[in-house]
Amino acid sequence: MSTGTPETKPSRLVADIGGTHARFALSTSVDDIRNVSVVNVADYPSIVDAIKGYLHSVGSPAITHAAIGIANPIVGDHVKMTNFPWEFSIEATREACGFEKLHVINDFTALALALPHLPQSELRAVGGGQAVAGTPLGVVGPGTGLGVSALIPTSQGWVPLAAEGGHVSFAPSDQQELLLWQEAHEEFGHVSMERLVSGSGLQFIYQKLCRRAGNKGLDYSASDISKHAIADSSNHCRQALDTFCAILGTVASNLALMLGARGGIYIGGGIIPKLDGYFADSPFRQRFNDKGRFSDYMAAIPVFVITSENPALTGAAAYLDACINE
Repeated sequence: MSTGTPETKPSRLVADIGGTHARFALSTSVDDIRNVSVVNVADYPSIVDAIKGYLHSVGSPAITHAAIGIANPIVGDHVKMTNFPWEFSIEATREACGFEKLHVINDFTALALALPHLPQSELRAVGGGQAVAGTPLGVVGPGTGLGVSALIPTSQGWVPLAAEGGHVSFAPSDQQELLLWQEAHEEFGHVSMERLVSGSGLQFIYQKLCRRAGNKGLDYSASDISKHAIADSSNHCRQALDTFCAILGTVASNLALMLGARGGIYIGGGIIPKLDGYFADSPFRQRFNDKGRFSDYMAAIPVFVITSENPALTGAAAYLDACINE
């Protein structure tokens, strides 16, 4: 990401808003993203306050175009976040901020758009063969929720999917996961993949494993569970994180099969990139490949962990480039 400002181009606002953090930056193109700021969404009563707070912090530049990736389906002017109590009108937000154009897209649509622009140095391979050119790319990532998207190749270039695949039904793959499904079903009714493959999902798995062992689980955050698992200082934490990674393997392999994503599956979000070498040694890849008659097909598909700091900002900038250059 650039640290300088091209003198001849006006700045645009790009943002990535999740259920925990919001990331803002200024951009003139996908190759120039600067003044990145990460804030807690809970510190602001509304999205307008968060935007205005950021712009004030960078000198109140004149912004005409903005693109926001947000962890939510976008089906009209009214947006009500799934994992945080912000809701707003896109048009009213545009007017309140004084923008000429405001584009609001799903955050994983933005992440998908970033994929062609990420350097190899910011991708960590987790098994598989070589990517097949001209085939779809899938992207999935657990954080506060579970995001899913894809890039589909066309004669006009890549087309991103605005999808809500994190809310597909969870299907257990072994006896332990069947028990987790039963426990989640009793508590929530419908059991989506996001119920288990997210920060709160990791906590749920940990607590249920502790309870089954006759122990009272500690009040660990998802980050606490990951740290103890990596340090091998808690058997329950390690078992919980291994189970989490195995279920993510199911999510990723199902996505790859549905898309024919021989170009690769990319993993983002706020949890997996922080696991470093643990993830490569986890049950993820074994579960990813475990598709019966299609196991050889799956074993050839490369998987990459996205290690970029703010990849969805890159995707939002790419989206604006496409809109402005149309």
